Parts: sequence; C-alpha cells; structure tokens
Amino acid sequence: MSYPLTIAASSMRAINRSAVLEIIRLESPISRTAIAERLDVSLPTVMRVVDELIADGLVRPQSGSQWSGGRRRSLLAFNADGHVVLGVDMGGTRLYGALSDLGGNVIDERFMALAGTQGEESYSVLTALIDSLIASPHLEGRPVRGVGVGVPGITLHKQGVVRWVHSLNWRDFPLRDRLAERYRLPITVDNDVNLAALGELWFGAGQNCQNMILIAIGSGIGAGIIVDGKLYRGSHEASGEIGNMLPGREFLGKNYLDFGALESVASGVGLAGRALKVHRRPAGSEALTAEDIFEAARQGQKWACSLIDETVDFLAIAVANLTVSFDPDLIILGGAVSPSADMLVQPILNRIKEAVPALPRLVVSNLGLRAGVMGAITNVLHNTGDFYVVHKLS
Repeated sequence: MSYPLTIAASSMRAINRSAVLEIIRLESPISRTAIAERLDVSLPTVMRVVDELIADGLVRPQSGSQWSGGRRRSLLAFNADGHVVLGVDMGGTRLYGALSDLGGNVIDERFMALAGTQGEESYSVLTALIDSLIASPHLEGRPVRGVGVGVPGITLHKQGVVRWVHSLNWRDFPLRDRLAERYRLPITVDNDVNLAALGELWFGAGQNCQNMILIAIGSGIGAGIIVDGKLYRGSHEASGEIGNMLPGREFLGKNYLDFGALESVASGVGLAGRALKVHRRPAGSEALTAEDIFEAARQGQKWACSLIDETVDFLAIAVANLTVSFDPDLIILGGAVSPSADMLVQPILNRIKEAVPALPRLVVSNLGLRAGVMGAITNVLHNTGDFYVVHKLS
C-alpha cells in the first residue's frame, strides 16, 4: 500500500526555491518585492531563496532598478548564460548533440551517424559526440551544469537505465552510471520524446500550456504527454509509446514488440516501406524516403497522394484516441516529419472534428530537431535544482 507523502522542511524550501526561480525565469527583470507579491510569501523568504539562487549561479542582479512608493527596488534576472547544458538526442539513424545556455540559446552543435551501430559501438559514438562538445571553444570557460541524453526507447529515468532500444541493441543498459563515471558530471537519461515534450513546454509551442502532447514522427512514432505541467510516465514508464497503438482490427493477434503497429504504417520507415509496394523505382536508384514521398505528393503524383492520404487516416486515429484519453490543450506534431507536417495538420483535424467531444489545437513544432536538446536543459535543471511542480487537489 502506498501512503501520501508528507512535506519536510527541506522539501518546503525546495518548493519555494522552484517557484521563485520560475517567476524570475519567466518575468525577469523583477524585484524581490514583486516576487513576494506574486507568490504570496514573505519577503524574508524570497530574499533567502534569492541569495541561494545567486550563489548557485542561476540568478544575478540586474543593472537598474524600479521605483515603487518612493523606494528604489533592485532587480533580478535569470542568469541564462551563466551555465551551459550539453544535450544529446539519440535518433534512429544519427545523433544530434548541442551545447546550450539555460535560456535555450544553442552555442554549438554536432551530428554523428548512428545507422547500423550496435551495443558498445553505439555507446562509443555517443561518448565521441559528448567529448567533441565538451572540447568546444564556444564554452568560453562556462561550467557545464549537466548532460542530458534522450534515448529512443523505454528508460527508467530515476535509475538512468535504458530498458530496451531495438535500434541500438541496448537492453537494461546502465547508461547514466557509465556516463557519470566517465565525465564526473550530473547525468540525466530519459526517453527522447519525453525530453522533446519538455522542450516544447519550456521553450516551444507548449509554453503556457498545462496539458499538452507532443507526437514525434520520424523513423518511429512516440508521444510525450504533459499533464498538469509535468511529464506523465505511466506505471511502467512506457506511456507515450503510441507507435504500438493498433490502428485497426487487422493488426490484432500479431507481434509488434520491436516495431509497433502504428509506426509500421505511419512512421517515416513505415511510409517508405508501403511505397515499395506501390511505386517502382528505376534499377540502381536510391531507396525512397518519407521526404521523397511528401514531395511527390506536393507535385500531385497519384501514388504518393494515396500514401499520404492513408497516413493521415492512421495518424488521425491516433490523435483522436489521445484527445479523448487526455483532453489536452494542445497537440504538437514534431520529429523528422515536421517540415512536411503542413500536409497533415488540417487533414487530420477534418477527419476527427465530428468524432471527438472537444477538438484540441493541433500545431507543428517550431523547435524541430532541437526540441530534445531543449528538453535536456529542462531535465538537467529539474534534476540538479530539486525542482517541484505543486498542485492542490480540488
């Protein structure tokens, strides 16, 4: 049996610290008095927390001041460029890594091929990418606050263990511990789409949303689900594995553990696989990609238009099911398919508008491939700063 948690004094301090930091991050420059008024806490409490945040390098005094009631109040600002976070998104075929300040400004980035690597070889490519970013001249002496890694599979985020990633051949892989031993830095490991959802929540289309879903469509399909301002993970940390949704009765009774039913027909890989059955390529030509199919559909080629139309059907089923399950404010389409998502958004909405009680906003990610790295910033801040999101039960 699980019991409600009590709040110790240390946790109360962490809750106040989280709230003060978030106000400063969103509204700086701001005075200590304004923070106390916004949060309805005492000014001495705010002053103590601010002193801690300044000592930690997360907040700095802002030049200038504001007048109020005949008194000059000094201002505070979020120290976005005081630290750097290193984020890595491990995609199905390549790695993307970036250095960013805490304000989401990317200062250096790298790509490395990952296709075909397995086990230890995949780990070696990852460390080579991290090594190259740590050696970047753009760091300019700023401390690295932590490293966040997004992995395309189920992860135990508290333990930093990768449960299973078919494309990397990682099973129960202790990624966080191995990276922490090598780099002596705070390390966070999470599902890549979870991180991308956090990135959208803090820096992208999901800002000011409390309930949102990111659907990432690339070589596979996954979703990051935000409920009441925090990630929803499920009892087995497998929430959002919507690539395994069954988009029709014909998918029942079959094995889709390694590559899910939905992603087998609607991901980039699934779309390209279906194209092979309906469109012949000249001998010796390169294999079709999802981008090729979208471009052919833009040109009005019937075979491609038919494939995209079917893909919209499959994705509309997924969007409708997520809508009635979570009733989100917003659903974001992201991942490698996002440059072509303009061909998906309105057709999906047209298919489901009479089928669901409340139609969500459906938009395209404006962060693109950087969403995961932006989420790594958020994740590192949460895990190195004892960050809390508090809600009162109604």
